[in-house]
Amino acid sequence: MDNSVIIGPEALPALAELLYRPAVSQVFVLADSNTARLCLPLLEPHLPVDYKLIEIPAGEEYKTLASCDTVWSMLTEQRADRFAVLVNLGGGVVTDLGGFAAALYKRGIRFVQVPTTLLAQVDASVGGKTGVDFQGYKNQLGVFQAPAGVFVEPKFLQTLDPRQLKSGYAEVLKHWLIADAEAFDTNRRLGWLTDDWTPIIRESVALKQRIVAQDPLEAGPRKLLNFGHTVGHALESYLLTQPGREALHGEAVAAGIVCESWLSMQHGLLGADALDKIETFVFSVFDKIDFVSLETEAIADFARQDKKNTGATINCTLLEGIGHGVYDQPVTVAEIAESLRYYNRL
Repeated sequence: MDNSVIIGPEALPALAELLYRPAVSQVFVLADSNTARLCLPLLEPHLPVDYKLIEIPAGEEYKTLASCDTVWSMLTEQRADRFAVLVNLGGGVVTDLGGFAAALYKRGIRFVQVPTTLLAQVDASVGGKTGVDFQGYKNQLGVFQAPAGVFVEPKFLQTLDPRQLKSGYAEVLKHWLIADAEAFDTNRRLGWLTDDWTPIIRESVALKQRIVAQDPLEAGPRKLLNFGHTVGHALESYLLTQPGREALHGEAVAAGIVCESWLSMQHGLLGADALDKIETFVFSVFDKIDFVSLETEAIADFARQDKKNTGATINCTLLEGIGHGVYDQPVTVAEIAESLRYYNRL
């Protein structure tokens, strides 16, 4: 998978070196309406002067095949060949969608990820997962395809508002809960804000790379990275169907972390003290997502489409103590609904 992850001030110069190689015929930059305005000026000095910009609207609701059509149409109109490179400049929506579009165009052209959000820098852009949402379900269509490189410039985080930063922090927290109890304990005392995200990004990326290297195609240990996402994706997908109630990915994952930690306790894997520590930390950073108890069944039903399922069984990643995730834990839709009711009562 993608072993070439460069983090820090050397990232964009290294990207320029890649893009100026003779084997690159054309360079295209995929950005959304936000990153085209806020982030492209920082990237542009490192791009060939004749690069072509492909812009899509910002937002999860545009992570669709229709947006892929925009990408494919531009590549086709510009006669992009198999030696073209697509630079994905954005958060998880852009890096997921851009990777997917590149993987399918002419059976695959090279792409690189330039993540601009904390969520994408620590998680979404690393590991070779690509995809788009389909018929209301998160990442229903996708392929595993390694990028030619991931170039992480923490300066892009200065363009984010606190809500977007928090959204990315949920993925950092997830990494600690599944594999690094010491980091969890240290950071819950320090709080979530920092003046320099670089060390946290490096640690999170290294942790994810170690897991992905063991299991590139998610047949086993890579499933650990889905902690918080079975319930989180269900909640996020449901809210996308409710006008004006969209939650950011990390906000939904934070709720999913609480729900799946509670499920871990119900399954006899996690102690009550550990659950209390997790809940206290989560709610010290994230606001609760509002929904009424009558909606819990509808939200839980979205989990039936989770990609980790086998037949009627919903395979969930749970915690066997803080810092130790366990995957392929069967849960029912009824249990997921009950975990949402528990979250709602907190």
